[in-house]
Amino acid sequence: MGQIRFLLNGVDVILDDPNPTETLLDYLRENRKLTGTKEGCNEGDCGACTVSVAALEGGRLIHRALNACILFLPQIHGKSIRTVEGISAPDGRLHPVQTAMVKFHGSQCGFCTPGFIMSMYTAHRDGRQDFDDVLAGNLCRCTGYAPIIRAAETASKQPQPDWLTDEAERLQAMAGGDITLDGAFLPVTLDSFADWYVENPDATIIGGATDLGLWVTKLMRNLLPTVFIHRLQDLQTIEITEDGIRIGAGVTVARVRGAMVDRHADFAEMLRRYGSVQVRNSATIGGNIANGSPIGDTPPPLIALGTTLTLRRGSKRREVLLEDFFVAYGKQNRQAGEFVESLFIPNQPDTLACYKISKRFDQDISALCGAFNITVENGMVTTACIAFGGMAATPKRSAKVEAALVGQPWTEASVNTACDAFAEDFTPLSDVRGSSDYRLRTAKNLLRRYFHESTNPLTETRIVGRGVA
Repeated sequence: MGQIRFLLNGVDVILDDPNPTETLLDYLRENRKLTGTKEGCNEGDCGACTVSVAALEGGRLIHRALNACILFLPQIHGKSIRTVEGISAPDGRLHPVQTAMVKFHGSQCGFCTPGFIMSMYTAHRDGRQDFDDVLAGNLCRCTGYAPIIRAAETASKQPQPDWLTDEAERLQAMAGGDITLDGAFLPVTLDSFADWYVENPDATIIGGATDLGLWVTKLMRNLLPTVFIHRLQDLQTIEITEDGIRIGAGVTVARVRGAMVDRHADFAEMLRRYGSVQVRNSATIGGNIANGSPIGDTPPPLIALGTTLTLRRGSKRREVLLEDFFVAYGKQNRQAGEFVESLFIPNQPDTLACYKISKRFDQDISALCGAFNITVENGMVTTACIAFGGMAATPKRSAKVEAALVGQPWTEASVNTACDAFAEDFTPLSDVRGSSDYRLRTAKNLLRRYFHESTNPLTETRIVGRGVA
């Protein structure tokens, strides 16, 4: 029998052999009767189920807002969970964010309010004040966002309540070794995971569960046996060397964004539109790659940057260019028992531009996502790497367009000629997000846009909101 342990609103909880794919939302509402955490979309979009999750990282307690609806119970082992019922004082005094929401009339029907409160609470603990981003994962359909933003701004000026103590020592005592549940494995070392996965190649690997969570909540799939890799510290490292940056497959999208700010600012800005804060806090870069989605947002810029993957099977490793990892729809260059261990982005001048085309700025799936990495010397194109998502069955380079550009002068005439080659590279599908013609036409226009932004000194190429259609 295996156990998981965590803190829930400051109280120690021990669960014997819990269902590995029971969500935290269901547990809170059904088992603990903590019904302040709401079920809205049940897919990580609306934020009504937002809770605050604290975990030890590098000896410090880090707080993150997460969606309880797609967070499985094994993922909270050794962590501290706070729900809306657990942030006020024992004597009934309200947390500053709660007081501010009352003062500024930030709640009307009240259904979404607990989720907003928990996003604001987490931001308050972290000292964040970028409230448009912090609250982008919480939807409200009746109050309006202005009073909620005003409440968040006011609360941010208040100190931390004295009743919220540091729980680091209590969480440290819960660390422990490998955990085996009925149908699930929670390893703590990369070697134990690698050996286990060779013996169980058909198991479902769960990192952040922002995709696989929907397999349970929407598709009702049985994911067992499963292996949860969130405790593997070796998959969560970011190493900067003279040659480039190596990122572990378990690094969250939020941390990848931070690592890209000073290296490839446009990539970082595009990641600001990847899901919501709650999703970015949980989703892993390795998961976004390994699921092979043709509309994943991270593969196009990573391909354009010449990223290499390290794949591991047991004790053996091999490297493959990311562009060669995607073989066909639903098929990757990955052997049985092999997993993505890390990715490596070589050092290079920052000529990358990313364009995410979607109907909404926040929390929307791309109709197409284009990444352009073109170098020009003495007015001539010397290298070109262009990659797209949403244009084919896999993320894919635009080889014909690249060939039409390299060796040519970097002029509008050359760009217009190269645009004709997009039809040779791609035959996109038509679906609810865009027609085939729209996608081809937009891809051409994005290359033209990249040209004008790179040649016009009056154009700001790192603008907030780039790529909104």
